[in-house]
Amino acid sequence: MTTRKIALTLALCALTSWMVQAQTQPWSLEKCIEYARQNNLNLRQAQYDIRTAELGVQENQYSRLPGLSAGARAGYQFGRTIDPTTNSFNNERIGFNSFSLDANVTLYSGGFINNSIRQGQLNTRAAKLDADATSNNIALDIAAAYLNILLSEEQLTNAKQNLKLTEDQLSQTDKLIRAGSVPANDRLDLLSQIAQNDRAIIEAENAVNIGYLNLKQLMQLGPQEDLKIVRPEFIDLPANANPQAVGLEEVYTAALQTQPQIQAADLRIESAQLSEEIAKSGFLPTLTLFASLNSNFSSAFRSPIFETRRVPQTVFIDGSPVTIEFESEVPVDNEQIAYTDQIDQNFGQVVGVNLNVPIYSRHTNRINQERARLSKLNAEVGRTQQRQLLEADVQRALADTRASFNSYKAAQRSVEAAETAFENAQKRFDLGAINTLEFATARNTLDQARIELIRSKYQYLFNLKTIDFYMGKALELD
Repeated sequence: MTTRKIALTLALCALTSWMVQAQTQPWSLEKCIEYARQNNLNLRQAQYDIRTAELGVQENQYSRLPGLSAGARAGYQFGRTIDPTTNSFNNERIGFNSFSLDANVTLYSGGFINNSIRQGQLNTRAAKLDADATSNNIALDIAAAYLNILLSEEQLTNAKQNLKLTEDQLSQTDKLIRAGSVPANDRLDLLSQIAQNDRAIIEAENAVNIGYLNLKQLMQLGPQEDLKIVRPEFIDLPANANPQAVGLEEVYTAALQTQPQIQAADLRIESAQLSEEIAKSGFLPTLTLFASLNSNFSSAFRSPIFETRRVPQTVFIDGSPVTIEFESEVPVDNEQIAYTDQIDQNFGQVVGVNLNVPIYSRHTNRINQERARLSKLNAEVGRTQQRQLLEADVQRALADTRASFNSYKAAQRSVEAAETAFENAQKRFDLGAINTLEFATARNTLDQARIELIRSKYQYLFNLKTIDFYMGKALELD
């Protein structure tokens, strides 16, 4: 093999190794949230809504500019018709062609254009805030799924440790049985415990797999894609966290300033107020400046052919009639004027202003005004609902945090008590004072206490992160 081939092979191997490593590189919580935001369909629809609102603003801004249009007509008319070049009636068959260029610009529209632009800008800001709210909901869902995987993985680790301890205990029991210290039936209880430990491992593995599946679905990641999350070496709860000292008013006030759905509701009220102003403009006059260039051609448009002739005319000299011949141009025939000459000769220009004063619009303007008023009332109700919903969510988050804090402290005390009981049972079992069933019962009590401690810890952690979220802090694992 040549040196060049060896170098190429090594490069391909390095690239393959890098690709495999990139595919299996663990995902942090922040990376999962960012990926979900880029691929979530609801958020993509929200981005389309933003673009639609931006196009509305551009359309309203461009309505200030002059409008320009060009037109051309061509046809053949017969019967009693009007010659488009002379405006006279005739019965000829006439071919015609006309061109026009029209321009107009609105000078005054009762504030319709300005208010429409401002309303479009408010709607765009509201659409962006709606997208932010969708993004926040995605982040919360991702955080919950992420922490659920960490919980399941920790429970899996605990289940494997329990299996190892039970297997060690079985080995110790076999030694005691061979020594005659304990009956052989005690081995059966430990075999039953091992079976329970195996089942716990399987259940924990299933929980991990389901957790990853849920996370992939939230991230819009295919189930066949490799995904491994970053597991912190040690997840420590904030030592200075005190949910009991956090008041509803403090969190709710902060949430009013940080939650985008509240700001979007406020903007929609401003937009509804502008809808009323736009509706009022229907009662006001509009003034438009217009200009036009036009020209036409007609096959009936002809030019006379003149001939110089002596024409006798009678005049009076000293009261007596005298006949005198004068030279005069007399039309003797006609010829069709060339197409380009007609277009040049018939070229016309128009400029003027148009004033439109609404007098009676079949109650359309009043209906639009009432519709705008109802839209404003509906926006005010929507804002109240958003604030009430936010307050309820904050209350629930505080209550959940306080409850999970109490559960976590109770679980810690339960584990401490179960560990003490298990240590005592271990000593008594080693001395042969209790049988394997009593020892297994103490072990199961400790296992359940540890499982509950793990669950309550992650629940408390998620609730703390939820409070941080309402306080405007980023969702991340320290």
